[in-house]
Amino acid sequence: MGSWWKILLSIPTKKSTSLIGENLSHMEEPIYRTTPERTAKMMIIVLAICAVGAAIFFTLWDYWISSPAAVVLMKSAKAAEEAPAVATGKEVKVSLAFVESSDLRTLAFNALPGESGNNPTIEASVGDKIIIDVVNNGKSFHAFGITQEEEGFAGIIQGTDIASASNPLKPGEGGKTEFVPSKEGTYYYICTVPGHRELGMIGKIVVGSVQAAPKVQAAAPTGVKHQFDLNFVESSDFKTLAFNALPGEEGNNPEIRVQSGDEVTIKATNTGKSFHAFGVVINPEDPNTVVWNSAIALPSKPLKPNESGEVTFLAGAPGTYYYICTVPGHALQGMKGTFIVE
Repeated sequence: MGSWWKILLSIPTKKSTSLIGENLSHMEEPIYRTTPERTAKMMIIVLAICAVGAAIFFTLWDYWISSPAAVVLMKSAKAAEEAPAVATGKEVKVSLAFVESSDLRTLAFNALPGESGNNPTIEASVGDKIIIDVVNNGKSFHAFGITQEEEGFAGIIQGTDIASASNPLKPGEGGKTEFVPSKEGTYYYICTVPGHRELGMIGKIVVGSVQAAPKVQAAAPTGVKHQFDLNFVESSDFKTLAFNALPGEEGNNPEIRVQSGDEVTIKATNTGKSFHAFGVVINPEDPNTVVWNSAIALPSKPLKPNESGEVTFLAGAPGTYYYICTVPGHALQGMKGTFIVE
């Protein structure tokens, strides 16, 4: 009887079977840490934050790309401490050719060492416009730039470069650059491809005092006053910039012509969506050559859309100058006009 009793106890009852099934069913059900509704709300909040951030970023897109890098800001601050150069109106034209020895171990400009014309020294005065035509007469790849560094290929002055080490001039290719020195001293024209300067591609530019050209001094105040209104304008894709009207439209980058000693007032208004600043410069490719305290705003603190500024100054020495947007790169995109002082 004892064995039969054990068998009966081992047989599950209906109630126990039901309890076991309920437990198994409960274990198979998913356990939610939150509800689908709360998850949906969380996702909506995250997407909204991303959307707002993206809107702010792309609304200020041109600000991010137009604000100068720290290096440019440092250079601008340094230039502000120096007295601006006065354009002499004199042009110094030079032709330079990259040349190489047959074994490519010796490099130079115009002629190899020991030959006539090797790495000619260029002499100029502060404010002279040095115009350099460069051509690659070798079989290697080269690039050009002007620097005040006594060694290496760094410190190239903005706007003086032709090609680059990463995108050099191929044999037979060439280019042109202009350089207006704003202070005395020795500069160096070099091949900016690493190592080529050390192999001999280096020449000097010796810049003397502007006092050697007294005929270009500014005239005494004439009492004549001029007022010019200039508007910063942009194409819809921001690739073309200009003053007053886009290229091909009437009024694009109007020429300004005054007499030395005239009083000039310029009002600049930002009618675009980007950020801009104004100045009359010697070299349109170098926003650091602003003359006569003619700046309106600064690249580091530009005019925002719909903002405007005004400046009054006396036109200096006779010569050809340029009014530009001094935000780096904007003059190259078209914000450049001629300012002639007679």
